[in-house]
Amino acid sequence: MYKVDLHTHSIASPDGSLTLEHYRQALGEQRLDYVAITDHNRIDYAQQVQAVLGERIIVGEEITAKEGEVIGLFLTRPVPAGLPLAQTIEQIISQGGLVYIPHPFESVRKGLPAAALDAVADQVAIVEVHNGRAVFQNKTNQAEAWARAHAKAGAASSDAHGWYGWCKTYSTIDRAPMRDTLPIALAAARYTVGSAGVRGVLYPKFNRLRRKFHA
Repeated sequence: MYKVDLHTHSIASPDGSLTLEHYRQALGEQRLDYVAITDHNRIDYAQQVQAVLGERIIVGEEITAKEGEVIGLFLTRPVPAGLPLAQTIEQIISQGGLVYIPHPFESVRKGLPAAALDAVADQVAIVEVHNGRAVFQNKTNQAEAWARAHAKAGAASSDAHGWYGWCKTYSTIDRAPMRDTLPIALAAARYTVGSAGVRGVLYPKFNRLRRKFHA
C-alpha cells in the first residue's frame, strides 16, 4: 500500500516553505510514499527535487486559470497562469498530464465554481474531496457528491505549505501512482484526514509575511 499526497507547496511558491530536506525526510521516514509538488504557476523546483529524490516526487503545478485554480500532475513543462480554464486544461492534457481539481467550490481559495467545473467535467481525472487545510470553508460533502455524480476518482491531500501538520491528510492506494493508473487506483483509495493545526492552516499568510519583512 502507498501513502500519496498530491497537493503540496515548496519554497518555490510565494506562500510555501517545504524544502528539499523536508521532502527527503517525509519520504525517508515513510510518513508518505509519494508526494506531488504543486507550486503556484511553476514547476522548476518540483523538477529539481525529483532529480534528487526520484520518481517518488510527482511534478505538478497549481495553475491560476481565469475561473479558478486547477492542478496539473505529471507535467514536463509549465502551464502559464491567466488562461481560460478550457485552455489551461488543454495544455495539461497535451503534455500527457492529469487534471486534478483542488478545493473545488471554495471561493476563499480560488476553487472552481460549479458551473466552471461542470463545463470541463469530461477532462477532469481527479477531484480533491478532502483538503487538509479546509477549515473556514469546507466543501468536502459537495466535492464528494460531484465526484460521485460524474464518476471521478477522489483524493485526500494536505495542501501543505510547511512542515508542521504535514503528512496527516493523504490517500492510500494499492499500487504506485503512475500517470496511466493513478485515477484507477484512487477509485479504491482509503482516505486519512487529520487536522493540520493552526500553524498548518495559517502557513500561507505566515510565509508571505516572513518573506515581505525579510526581503
